[in-house]
Amino acid sequence: MEKEQNAFETSVDDKQVHLFNLSNDRGVRATITNYGARLVNLFVPDSNGNPTDVSIGFDSIDGYLNSTEPYYGATIGRFANRIAQGKFLLDGRDYHILPNNGENALHGGKNGFQSVVWDAEQVNTSTLHLKYLSKDMEEGFPGNLVVNVTFEVTADDGLKISYQASTDKTTIINLTNHAYFNLNGEGSGSVLNHLVQINADKYTPINSGSIPFGPLATVDGTPFDFRQPSTIGGRIEQKNEQLENGNGYDHNYVLNPHDLRQPVAVAVADKTKIKMEVFTDQPGLQFYTGNFMPSKNMLKGNHKDDFRTAFCMETQHFPDSPNQPSYPTTILNPGAVFKSFTIYRFSIDQ
Repeated sequence: MEKEQNAFETSVDDKQVHLFNLSNDRGVRATITNYGARLVNLFVPDSNGNPTDVSIGFDSIDGYLNSTEPYYGATIGRFANRIAQGKFLLDGRDYHILPNNGENALHGGKNGFQSVVWDAEQVNTSTLHLKYLSKDMEEGFPGNLVVNVTFEVTADDGLKISYQASTDKTTIINLTNHAYFNLNGEGSGSVLNHLVQINADKYTPINSGSIPFGPLATVDGTPFDFRQPSTIGGRIEQKNEQLENGNGYDHNYVLNPHDLRQPVAVAVADKTKIKMEVFTDQPGLQFYTGNFMPSKNMLKGNHKDDFRTAFCMETQHFPDSPNQPSYPTTILNPGAVFKSFTIYRFSIDQ
């Protein structure tokens, strides 16, 4: 543990980086760095009681700084997912975010929240509070935005991530965490045999640039139907234009009406039998199956980030919402407070 801590003790842009440890008394432990407000490790017991790290990432700050994939475990903002051509109209004014994903802006622009050092306060052994001031016109977004993110390892074996933000000028906001999961454990290979269930009748179809277009699409009769548990790999290679556009699953699911009593998504590992339930108050969930993992980065345990060796379930508002009037609004006005949460809760599948 001391070696792991030391690997994160450095400064980035003249701000101190640390690694923080959170845990409950049931064997769930998370480590988080304030560089990118980022989940590094998440240990949960498997079916034999063995601690299993289900979060994919690096064992040093240098790994995150030098990675060709900048989003492992990071808090994403100001705007998660894509904005078409990096352009949007707000209060009669055109704004432009520098494209960093082809012709589109992805995850808040080139230097989004994943690239900054957050102020951190460890509240207790299970709770970490992080804060960041995103200044007016940072990455092209209007308003001084104060963002608070709290990570908590809960007594019922969950990792709860709570978000809160306020602004002094009308702006747009879409926050999420980009945790990469493999419930068989980091370095265990493909996730294609994981069972997944998503409580969504519809999804937002995308063009070849991963920008939503047209009306919401039904999952009925398509490879996107996860209303009943199905393996990730069961239909991922089917001939389907949407799968081709995403190189697999990389789509926003329009979540059915839900509350805290029911998960919006569930994943179960085939080897460890670890079950992860996802709870949120957000309207969408981006299901991503590691289709662009490049096999270029050396992760924890000297394993490469090989193709489809992790998946993401990013709770969110819909991609490109500022340019899609029919979608739930992502506008935040002065005097209002943005709040959202996500819980990843773990157990053993019986």
